Amino acid sequence: MKRIKTKFLLLLLLLPFCVFAQNTISGVVLEKSTKQPIPGVNIKVAGANISTSTDFDGKFQLSGVKADSKITFSFTGYVNQTITVGGQKNISVSLEEDTNQLKEVVVQVGYGSVKKKDATGSVTALTTKDFNKGNNITTENLLNGRVAGLTVNSTGAPGSSSQIRIRGGSSLFASNDPLIVIDGLPLDNATNTGSSSFLASLNPATVESITVLKDASASAIYGSRASNGVIIITTKKGSKTLSVDYNVQYAAGTLTKTVDVFSADEFRSVIADRRSDDLSKLGTANTDWQRAIYRNTGTVDQSLAVRGNLFNVIPTSLTLGNTDQQGLRLTNEFKRNTVGLVMNPAFLDNHLKLRLSANYTDEKNRFTDAVEGAAIGFDPTQPIKVEGAPYGGYFEYTTGIDANGNYPLVSTAARNPVSQLLNTNDRGTNDRIFGNFEIDYKFHFLPALRAVINVGYDESNGDRRRLVGADAGSAPSNNNIPYGTNEYTEATRKNKLLDTYLVYNKTFNSLNFEATGGYSYQKFQSSRFETGNILNPDLPSTFPETTLDTDVVLIGFFARTNLNFRDKYLLTLSYRRDGSSRFEEANRWGNFPSAAFAWKIKEDFFKESTTFSDLKLRLSYGITGQQDIPEPNGYLQKYQVGGGNSEYYFGASPVPVALPSKRTNDLKWEETTSYNAGLDFGFFENRLTAGLDVYYKESKDLLVNAAISDGSNFSNRVYQNVGSFTTKGVEFTVNANAIKTENFNWNMNFNMSKFERRIKNLVNGTDIFLGDNIAGTGTPGQIFREGFTPYSFYVYKQLYNNEGKPIEGAFADLNGDNIKNDSDKYIYNNPDPDFTLGFASNMNYKKFDFSFNLRASIGNRIFNAVDASRAQYDAMENGGVLSNIPSQVLETNFQTTSNVVLSDLYIENASFLKLDNITLGYTLNNWVNSKASLRISTGMQNVFVLTKYTGLDPEITNNGVDKTIYPRQRSILFGLNLKF
Repeated sequence: MKRIKTKFLLLLLLLPFCVFAQNTISGVVLEKSTKQPIPGVNIKVAGANISTSTDFDGKFQLSGVKADSKITFSFTGYVNQTITVGGQKNISVSLEEDTNQLKEVVVQVGYGSVKKKDATGSVTALTTKDFNKGNNITTENLLNGRVAGLTVNSTGAPGSSSQIRIRGGSSLFASNDPLIVIDGLPLDNATNTGSSSFLASLNPATVESITVLKDASASAIYGSRASNGVIIITTKKGSKTLSVDYNVQYAAGTLTKTVDVFSADEFRSVIADRRSDDLSKLGTANTDWQRAIYRNTGTVDQSLAVRGNLFNVIPTSLTLGNTDQQGLRLTNEFKRNTVGLVMNPAFLDNHLKLRLSANYTDEKNRFTDAVEGAAIGFDPTQPIKVEGAPYGGYFEYTTGIDANGNYPLVSTAARNPVSQLLNTNDRGTNDRIFGNFEIDYKFHFLPALRAVINVGYDESNGDRRRLVGADAGSAPSNNNIPYGTNEYTEATRKNKLLDTYLVYNKTFNSLNFEATGGYSYQKFQSSRFETGNILNPDLPSTFPETTLDTDVVLIGFFARTNLNFRDKYLLTLSYRRDGSSRFEEANRWGNFPSAAFAWKIKEDFFKESTTFSDLKLRLSYGITGQQDIPEPNGYLQKYQVGGGNSEYYFGASPVPVALPSKRTNDLKWEETTSYNAGLDFGFFENRLTAGLDVYYKESKDLLVNAAISDGSNFSNRVYQNVGSFTTKGVEFTVNANAIKTENFNWNMNFNMSKFERRIKNLVNGTDIFLGDNIAGTGTPGQIFREGFTPYSFYVYKQLYNNEGKPIEGAFADLNGDNIKNDSDKYIYNNPDPDFTLGFASNMNYKKFDFSFNLRASIGNRIFNAVDASRAQYDAMENGGVLSNIPSQVLETNFQTTSNVVLSDLYIENASFLKLDNITLGYTLNNWVNSKASLRISTGMQNVFVLTKYTGLDPEITNNGVDKTIYPRQRSILFGLNLKF
């Protein structure tokens, strides 16, 4: 019995040690829906100083864990999970996305960031999952159709720049381009020599997020450059865990449409019927000249991104990119090699954060001339080449051989467009490096205070050489005998930035207070060297020339305060004082204040509602500036050395003359005052979110290159502050997670915007006529007039017969004087759309994904200048040479161009619906091993366009006048994405 008692006592003594025995456990953390491992998950044992994180395979190991210990697994964007160890030795944990936390989207604003739910201004943020898929070679096309109030209009040229507009822009003659900021560095929107676009240097594969600041309260912190909105681009940061992402896409492109002109047989028939005397001028070929200048294309775009923790201290992201894109035009090419590096380490217990962002781009282009006009009009019965003919065997219109054995060209005839492309070697290169280094220090003695220093640098060095052989009919000539072209230009552009500011963030009971104040200095420099055409026998003796442009310096002092009371009432106040060297001292400085208020009203009105999950009211006001005119420091008295046309001769020696430049006096800031009201909605736990904004803008003291009185300056036009105009509009956005199950998810985004621009004041109410070259005439076809939209069409009102057919040269006598003159013109429509719409759909079913993007524009008009200047029978002959014309002439039967060129008949409804891209993908998880996944995709870019517009494309950038464009190609896409 004694022995039993002894054992029992010993068991009681050992029991606590058994209960609290320490074990070593291991396990893996997976993503619940995809079953993929999650690296970097934080794992902490409650009540003990024991923690770790998962490795690249999602695996972990913990030692010294007690059986009753509770372990918490946490990772950004996922719901925390806590388990009790018990007797487990191996644990598998599945983390689920935290939909509430994912809604805590952080958006970038000027000199900082803010949670989207706390934003007081009109701000839209997109991340990689929101970007457009497809063949997006330049960054701005990631956004097309995705943001209400933002339009991106690009041409078909590879790597080319796009016309980007936020809420229609804010100026008449100065820039309407938004300010682009990359990782805190505001860019110069000018494209350097040798480059196709100032944004072509940024590889879209490096972009992590894009934020669009639309109203003044969001953008006024950038003051002098914010009138047209701001686009903030953030590149991908480094990671503490290693990951590799290789992406390659091939696009096979083809031409979709050409201008409808007569075929060779149709052309012969028309000539026989209407110009029988010219039958001998016809050839025997059947040439489709528009098809001849284009080709099927191939594009390869690939990138390799490696992210990891360098030396286990420096989170680093390195992205290498290579792009080789062919344009539709013969010989047109865009090639780009990029290197993007981001390092973002933190030291001193996260009190000191550093960020280095550097991008290098080697861009190569082969440019082409715009030959579409020649291709439309060239005689389709003539061949492309003639064996043994001059000009390299290419067909050209000549007057025959002369006494010197040359073949002078017919001066009025178009040049062979195929020869023009193949015999022109116009190549450019541009090397660019840009980036910034940012130091963010949170003071140890006052953690609420941070000091930030941001130093940015952007330098591009470009060159371009244009060679055109003497055999090319398009080469410059003496007495219509080409002598060729050899031109060379090189240019350098530099952009230097210094931003320093303090941020104080402190919570006092129910009030969160954040204040930012700082100083900004930015300097832009540019220079170029030009040889001129060294083959030109009349080249002025002043060539080659070196030009040093006047530096442009911008200095700003800025401050912003954010107040958040009870997480319900939000107030943002900002102020910026900017100085620009573009203006003389008396007008150099501008002041740009803004204020915004937001009220989260859900708790006050719908506290018990299960339908409403969010409801926020936003109100804002602000003033922004405009100083981007192409004549910096115009107030200074400058002299320039004259060229070959401005020289005195002393004997046989020319002496150049110093010529005074025009001066702009009393020029001041163009300012835009903006008002915005918005409502943000959330329904059903934010499965459905929506936003509604209405706004009003007024721009005054417009910077206009306007006429002045003769003899008052060294030019008859200088920049002046002239007039004002207004913009008002409404925007609506809906985002819906329509279906969310274990195997199938469907997300949809819809946006709609409408804006209306009106000119309020011009000098003395005087009209400004535009479009002197519209349809090849010397008569303006567009107008600026008080009370009307800029670039409204100014034309004659066409009259029709009883059968509804237009009567040639018959226009309404609107002023009743029985005389056809300019007084009978009237304003008929404008290029601005009534509505723009965007719709994006993304579906995921198990391992399949399917997405597409639609865009629509309703109510916009285009002046079809191709038909207006060519679709008449008299256009079939020019200087004794036959020309093709659009087949639209069959509908009107018009004979003479001059009779009808400014008829409102040619203003067409250009509303459209476009399916921009469609993509289908399949992902192989655990490909090769558990670390790798492979996504295979296919799709199509520029799938279809539904429109009544009879021209080539209803999307143009020339203020609504279609004089022919570089067509957009349709591409079949094939892609591979490998991650491990």
